Amino acid sequence: MKGQGGLARRSIVGILWTGLSMGALAVAELVALLVLARLLSPAEFGLYAAALVVIKFSAIFENLGVTPAIVQRPVLEVRHLRVGFTLSMLLSLAVSAAVWVSAPVIAAYLRLADLVPVVRVACIILLCQGFSTVALASAQRALRFRWLATLDACAFAAGFIVVGPALALLGYGVWALVGALATQHLLRMAVLLLGQPHPKRPMLELRAAADLLYFGGGFTLARICNYLATQVDRLVVGRWLGADALGVYALASQVMTAPAVIIGQILDRVLFPTMARVQEEPARLARAYRSGVAACALLVLPAGLTLAVIAPELVLVVLGPRWAGVAAPLQILALGMLFRTSYKLSDSVTRATGVVYARAWRQAAFALAVALGALVGSRWGVAGVAFGVVAAVAFNFLLMAQLSLRVTGVRWPEFAAAHLPGLALAAVVGAGVWTMADWLRGREVSPLLLLLDVVVFALVISLVVCWLLPAVFLGRDGRSVLGLLVSLAPAWLRRGSAG
Repeated sequence: MKGQGGLARRSIVGILWTGLSMGALAVAELVALLVLARLLSPAEFGLYAAALVVIKFSAIFENLGVTPAIVQRPVLEVRHLRVGFTLSMLLSLAVSAAVWVSAPVIAAYLRLADLVPVVRVACIILLCQGFSTVALASAQRALRFRWLATLDACAFAAGFIVVGPALALLGYGVWALVGALATQHLLRMAVLLLGQPHPKRPMLELRAAADLLYFGGGFTLARICNYLATQVDRLVVGRWLGADALGVYALASQVMTAPAVIIGQILDRVLFPTMARVQEEPARLARAYRSGVAACALLVLPAGLTLAVIAPELVLVVLGPRWAGVAAPLQILALGMLFRTSYKLSDSVTRATGVVYARAWRQAAFALAVALGALVGSRWGVAGVAFGVVAAVAFNFLLMAQLSLRVTGVRWPEFAAAHLPGLALAAVVGAGVWTMADWLRGREVSPLLLLLDVVVFALVISLVVCWLLPAVFLGRDGRSVLGLLVSLAPAWLRRGSAG
């Protein structure tokens, strides 16, 4: 029991630190981009964005899943670390060389002649990631979440708050952005290699390489399919509905998926290495998965319903009246927020248990479902595409849940029961938010004031009903997570809450 509580506490602390880090990074990134936007031209930002797309796509093939393979290994030997380091270096060099050579072709295809040197210099990012991937995997395996969160924040600050603006002020144009990105990754690589030592003597052993690449191959296949699933709906909208519709849909999708992606990344960064530790203990793995599903439903279901209700005012305040068409697809996509977020938990548990090829074909089916849903939905415009995509995301949620239940031993009735407190809370909050928003609209309250009133009301009603009826609106898993959070609070706060 002590080990169970200790690992659960470390997971909660890891989620808190990772969430704090990613939240701070999101704010810092927004501030840095606003500052740089005043110093650089749209064309320079465009070149940087194009180069980043190339680098991010190339990174999928950079180490063929060596990092998660090291984290997932039930028994990790020195030879795995040495072979993993060697493979990562060789693969990053090969991918970097391929991008360097193909840079003119990429630039010609995108009709951006100035892109060639930018892409070539940005290849340093691939090298930094390749050389530090084993150190990163070792730190994740050791559950050093606080250290990794601090490192990410400091590296970003050095690159985009110090170096980037300084280079922009000196007139370096797009190279200010490239320099900021390079500084961030070089510093991160240096600290990872120094702060998380591991054997670095090159080694190529066939059996160890096969151990890593078997898992890594399935991971990479799933990653490619998932990448296609996140992009194919935009291709369908652009091809069949035109540029204006694509702008509306892309913005609605970005606004909705941003919080879901952030929550999913926070959970995945912590739960994947944590679940990998207990992959051979089915009872603990099942308990962790069920608690994660319940907590996700408690957070995301009320938030999704609230976002669906206030979407028209949110669009007016944030984007302006000419983007009013974003509201309808945003409302539809918001209703599917749980499916998009919760499947990340299933993703973590399936990777932690090594069933990567079963995961890969499900991600391929997901990409196909998104394409089909978007294509059929396009007959009814952007809103139809949004509905088709939500149906595809729900299909993927069920596919991944089925795989997770298989590997954890959790039964479908238990899985459904884990969602009941979140559904009950969402019903109460949703009804209250809908009533209040309708009342405020009838009195022609300003959109900004309506947003503030509704969000505060949603938070207050959630806290009140959970305090009055915790058994109904938190459930067993929610109360367990809350108990862990309270145990992490300072002693004076615990005394106050008990009083």
